[in-house]
Amino acid sequence: MSPTATEMLYAIGAGKQVIAVDEYSNYPADVPKTDLSGFTPNAEAIAAKNPDLVVLTADAKGIVGQLANLKIRTLLTPAAKTLEDTYQQISELGQATGHAGEALALTKQIKDDLDKLVKDLPKRSKPLTYFYEVDPSGYTATSKTFIGSLFTMAGLVNVADPADPSGTGYPQLNAEALIKANPDMIFLADTIMGETPEKVKARAGWQAVTAVSKGQVYALDSDIASRWGPRVVDLMRSIIDAVGKAPTA
Repeated sequence: MSPTATEMLYAIGAGKQVIAVDEYSNYPADVPKTDLSGFTPNAEAIAAKNPDLVVLTADAKGIVGQLANLKIRTLLTPAAKTLEDTYQQISELGQATGHAGEALALTKQIKDDLDKLVKDLPKRSKPLTYFYEVDPSGYTATSKTFIGSLFTMAGLVNVADPADPSGTGYPQLNAEALIKANPDMIFLADTIMGETPEKVKARAGWQAVTAVSKGQVYALDSDIASRWGPRVVDLMRSIIDAVGKAPTA
């Protein structure tokens, strides 16, 4: 009942044990997709699949207790706040499915891949700033979030951090504030909503933003950008590739 957990399970070699996934699990392409909902889970519908284990992102509507009453074991894998959370969940899924060794190997591979990507970053006298667009209304993610930590690893400074004094991690910036912040780069995580660099360029007043004027607005895969599983390496590679295109002087 979690797209991220689905990706983790397949990555550690437990794909053949997955008998059903929620409606948003779409990777790998051959997952046994159903109309089961991870947001509004139905205990009876899940039980009808006869699972030994149900992996969930949250205890929505008390689903953990409902499944316990049906003698079905559950494992919660909430949205990661750090990369360590990702590694911990991979480990837990490995232990729960009999793939502890593969889980350990996957974690090491992710760490090694991320380290190599960061190591290859060009040297800069001044760090680049960025804005991460969660949706067109201006919601964003700060450095305190999981996604923000990846950009920090890539040497970028988040222009939204000052706009989040309460530390929610997801403040909303209006156009005026964004234009004033003038980020060097903009990353779009809302491409699933139809947003593109061209549409950003057409927004009133945004032509004055450095990221727009220099053509440094980048579209991300919305699925990869919203998950914290093994494809975090692909996300980091997209970030690093974009950073590498920006002038160092």
